[in-house]
Amino acid sequence: MVNKNLISNSISKPEKKERMISLSTFFGYKASDVRFELLGILILLLLWFIAGWIFLLIPSTSFGEIFLPFPTFKALYELLFQEKFWLSVKASMSRVFIGISISAVIGIPLGLITGYFPILRNIAYAPIQFLRMISPLAWMPIALIVFTGFESAISFLIVMATIWPIILNTASGAANVNPSLIKMAMNQGANHFQIFYTIIIPASLPGIIASLRLALGVAWIVLVPAEFLGVASGLGYLINDARDTMAYDHLMAIVVAIGILGFTLDKIFQTIQSSFTRAWID
Repeated sequence: MVNKNLISNSISKPEKKERMISLSTFFGYKASDVRFELLGILILLLLWFIAGWIFLLIPSTSFGEIFLPFPTFKALYELLFQEKFWLSVKASMSRVFIGISISAVIGIPLGLITGYFPILRNIAYAPIQFLRMISPLAWMPIALIVFTGFESAISFLIVMATIWPIILNTASGAANVNPSLIKMAMNQGANHFQIFYTIIIPASLPGIIASLRLALGVAWIVLVPAEFLGVASGLGYLINDARDTMAYDHLMAIVVAIGILGFTLDKIFQTIQSSFTRAWID
């Protein structure tokens, strides 16, 4: 049998070092003081205000004033009391959740397997790099041909955008497991299933959580143009509707709402990730 305590104690040390030098360290970052985040938001608002006034100085633009912060936040306040807005938020979040869930079910096992077996990692490298370089929106015409419904097509586009960071980050976590731990487990008579259960999966969990957070950001970016396909709900639909009705203040308000919702989702996921990471290290 595999000595789980010995192995689990040995996993944390190399993984902790890996997190310190990994590029994914950024996604584990949490501001030590909320005042810094508020300062960053104020700077962003100031730059928005300056850019809006510069836009007003251009003679060819007659709607510049509605792109300024005040009309935008006034329109956003109006949206908060519209049922149509909240139904669209619910529809968009549901699509993101479905797409990421499909990507996780497919991508996490593939990442673990390709990360653990070097020969499979070498075989899969070129196809994965090739496919992930294709813009997810380039699949839009194909999605419309293959899938009969818009909902299925949107889910497909989100999957094509999010599955690659999940596979790559999970594979990286599995590939970076200390080889001596695997050799130790084999010397104790462990088979591949036991090695996966006691070593590979626990050691890869931080990478898996980070990959899901990355996938959330990518999915949120792809979602809006994907909803231009023709659905009758969602934040992308609201942007199209505001453009067609020339309600540009509402258009800007929806853009801001997308940013706020995405930022909130990321903060929630960041809290979960931080709590999980602390518990994993302990």
